[in-house]
Amino acid sequence: MPSQEPTKSERARNFMALMNRIRIIDDEAAEQALLDELARPTRPFILSFLNAHAVNLGWNQPGMLEGLMRSDMVLRDGIGVKLGLKAFQRPFGLNMNGTDFIPKIARAYTGRRVALFGTRSPWLDNARRTLEEWGLNVVASQEGFDPPETYLRLAAETKPELILMAMGMPKQEEVSVKLREALTHPVLIVNGGAILDYIGGKVPRAPVVMRKVGMEWLFRLAVEPKRLFTRYVVGIPVYFAHVAKVRRSGETGEPPSGRAVR
Repeated sequence: MPSQEPTKSERARNFMALMNRIRIIDDEAAEQALLDELARPTRPFILSFLNAHAVNLGWNQPGMLEGLMRSDMVLRDGIGVKLGLKAFQRPFGLNMNGTDFIPKIARAYTGRRVALFGTRSPWLDNARRTLEEWGLNVVASQEGFDPPETYLRLAAETKPELILMAMGMPKQEEVSVKLREALTHPVLIVNGGAILDYIGGKVPRAPVVMRKVGMEWLFRLAVEPKRLFTRYVVGIPVYFAHVAKVRRSGETGEPPSGRAVR
């Protein structure tokens, strides 16, 4: 039988559960401490990023919600989630967007084994060459359109210490959970969305001034209007409608007592 549609109260509680999963990074010192922590995983460990688009997907897709909730760590990505946290009187910290933070993680793995799962050639090949120039040992690379078993096999055979996932949502979140369940060696699994497209040169970065004021999404929309119209022009108002619904629901709960979420 088909699963029952979540009630309004359940959606509101799920929304706040996602918000409360975010690990808040207060300053640059905390960011460096986080990098040091992520560079030394003791088990298969999933890092995900929560932006407004991810929240919208989680609102309607149980698989996306489950993937995010089962991540070991979730970081805030973007101004939309910042404003959402402010609306619920939560701390919001630094913008830990994956496009900036994941290359820092990659450089922390210089000389170590990395697997690239996602996007397609030639961007995947370009990303591989760039990461090898940074000093990483790329032991596996695979386009992001295969069944999960392909990535499980490659990861088991090559035993990477870092896996960069770039399959898009919600597939990457679902596959990352399967990888964590299947692998036994310490490995950081990073759900990175379009990160290999950026590293591979497919998508340009916004000017620094736009990044600093949280307007990179507008630059991305100008560069890829067809692909991103629904995500931004439609999705941003939808996201803030969700925020308003949750505030009216009374299901916001109390702020979590601790900021580090496992």
